[in-house]
Amino acid sequence: MTEEVKIRFGVGLGADTEPSELDGIVDHLESAGVDSVWFSELVYTPAVDPFIGMAYALSRTRRLKVGTSVAILPGRHPVLVAKQLASLAALAPKRVLPAFGLHSAIPEERDVFVVPGRRAAVFDEALQLLRSVLGRDDVSFDGDYFTVRSARVQPLPSRPIDVWLGGSAPAALRRVGRLGDGWLGSFLTPAEAGAARARIQHEAAAAGREIEPDHFGLSLAVGDGTVSDDVLGAVRRRRPDVDPTELVAADWPALHRQLDAYLAAGLSKFVVRPAGAMDREVFLGRFVDELLPRQN
Repeated sequence: MTEEVKIRFGVGLGADTEPSELDGIVDHLESAGVDSVWFSELVYTPAVDPFIGMAYALSRTRRLKVGTSVAILPGRHPVLVAKQLASLAALAPKRVLPAFGLHSAIPEERDVFVVPGRRAAVFDEALQLLRSVLGRDDVSFDGDYFTVRSARVQPLPSRPIDVWLGGSAPAALRRVGRLGDGWLGSFLTPAEAGAARARIQHEAAAAGREIEPDHFGLSLAVGDGTVSDDVLGAVRRRRPDVDPTELVAADWPALHRQLDAYLAAGLSKFVVRPAGAMDREVFLGRFVDELLPRQN
């Protein structure tokens, strides 16, 4: 009998989330039984740093999972990142969901994450070293960009930490198949997301690996009845080839229609954020009412 794929929804925190709001948001999500909260890498905004945010949220909760959507790995030393993840996992086992990307979505921030060579090649090597150090003790590694001797993080996670990756370019999908445990995409139509899932599975099989069937997800945005011209313009700049109303739901009924299509395409994990300015309490209340009943 085939195991049922778990459908789960998490709340994505955007650039307008002030640190002073975080305690109320986290407490609300924990008490309502929401699956997870996700922190974006937004350096030049008021948003909380994702690793600080994850630690803070874990310290206030006993059940809520925390993730990054997405954090930038190239530009950080992978052993130090492994130490951070291992520490979080030791404090809150089974509740840490890291997802990494190639570079910041904000062009002005890209100079912050300096790499010693070609960014894509550095990313691949950093992932290999990160996974090695998280998976075993006493790692020696000689790469083109990183060299370590007897590297170890203590305590090693009691169970493997799944490392998810973002991106939708062909090279990014190959990377997920070869080096990732899951995929968190964004700004894709259901047909595009389904094709990306199939490509990742193909690349994983070619590398002698398998991505679990419920490890495919997408970041989505929902409006409060309308979506502002500013938001639509930002989406259009990101995807000029697609009508932005196909990628951002104007309201909750539109989001449900999108979700039906993404589920049919084989995705089952969703990080949902407000599309532009929306009253925080209203959004969280609707999130709970609309999406928790769709979990299985």
